[in-house]
Amino acid sequence: MRSRPAARSARLVLAAAAVAALAATATACGPEDTTDTGSSAASSAAPSADGGSDTPTTGGDATGDTKSDSPGSSGSSDKSGSGGSGDKSGYGQSCGTNDLEFTVTEESQAGGYYLVTAKAKSGITCYLDVNTPSVSFGSGADGVASPVGQGGEDPIELTGSAVAYTGISPKTTNTDGGKEFENVIIATTEDDPDPAELELPDTATVDKPIVTNWSTERNETVPRIV
Repeated sequence: MRSRPAARSARLVLAAAAVAALAATATACGPEDTTDTGSSAASSAAPSADGGSDTPTTGGDATGDTKSDSPGSSGSSDKSGSGGSGDKSGYGQSCGTNDLEFTVTEESQAGGYYLVTAKAKSGITCYLDVNTPSVSFGSGADGVASPVGQGGEDPIELTGSAVAYTGISPKTTNTDGGKEFENVIIATTEDDPDPAELELPDTATVDKPIVTNWSTERNETVPRIV
């Protein structure tokens, strides 16, 4: 009767030992599984075979794209180049009438005439490359001044304090006839869209007027019929 309880006790001891062995095995496997998971995650972030990364680098690429696609750097360069040539303020260009300032004085030589002085406006450099100005009294054909070819330098540079002169004789006939005008119209060319209308020092009697060429010497611009 005593042999059965002893065998049963032996079986219980063996079963307990087996449970303890299984628990130890499960405990040992836990850290290894965790380690494997970490290795797998690290592996997914590792560089790929072609040198890139499997993880998108959005920030780095956006920065690169902004630098390459930005219109600022290339646009500024182009504007800066064109701006360099624009800084010449009209250098080398023909003088338009609206580029100039005019003054008119009455002179007594040769029976009396008007001396017109032309000067470039501030900041402008230009050339009087048409030798004779276009001058008229009123809009009629009989008020147009004929050039007499006196003086003349071609071209004349106007900038800063440099000036050019032209002389206008409003009347070249010995008769008492003529029309009276208080202004004279002057332009650098016949087709200038912006002629200047200058007030005369006094009322002029006009009959077959004449005009000289531009000159930097005022004594060359006393109008005379040759």
